Amino acid sequence: MARRLSRDTDFLVGWVIAIIDRDVANLGENRSPDYISIVKTAAVLALTTIALAALAGEDLPKNAEPNSSEVEPPILPGNLVPEESAKSEAGIDVGQLERKLVRAKESAAGAERLFKIGVLAKLEAENRAMRVVKLEAELAQARLATAKLEVDKKQQEFSAGEIARTELDVAQMQVTQTKQAADLALANQKKAELDAAAINLARQQKLLALGSGGRSAVRRAEEKLAELKQASQ
Repeated sequence: MARRLSRDTDFLVGWVIAIIDRDVANLGENRSPDYISIVKTAAVLALTTIALAALAGEDLPKNAEPNSSEVEPPILPGNLVPEESAKSEAGIDVGQLERKLVRAKESAAGAERLFKIGVLAKLEAENRAMRVVKLEAELAQARLATAKLEVDKKQQEFSAGEIARTELDVAQMQVTQTKQAADLALANQKKAELDAAAINLARQQKLLALGSGGRSAVRRAEEKLAELKQASQ
């Protein structure tokens, strides 16, 4: 391709120079030799530039830029997550929930004392007690999830002949016990939420009767109580 462009360029240069010589001859003595030389040089440079630009355009590959969809990121050791680690990280941190529950119980006990001496509002004491119930249910669910993961692990080890059947039975029994505890904690949470909704409805109705509340607050309390009752059925 480059040789063909070179031959074409030489032909064009010779052809242009011949035309310039002919035109100069027709002009006679009107132009100086320096002027004629400048015109010829400019014509040669112009044609050479055009040829080089064409050559450069042909040499460039059509797919010079990489396709971003074909470039894959490098696989680094830090990006590889073992399956067991992924499962454990997806679960809830039981230890963290246990610590939260301890703090919530301490806060609820303190709120009850502050309410009795008139320092804390009744509503705040109720909210702290509700937080304890919710954390107990959440912790029970986390323990159940952990027990199920342990059974899966023991099942694999038993299938591989690494442990005895008794170890698998113990893990399965643990799942049964934690499931019972989780179901009981969930039932306690639903009951506590129903009781709290009923208390809130009575409070809003009393405030409305005293002229301190609004009908919209009573309506929202009624809707919340009805929603919880329907969900518990």
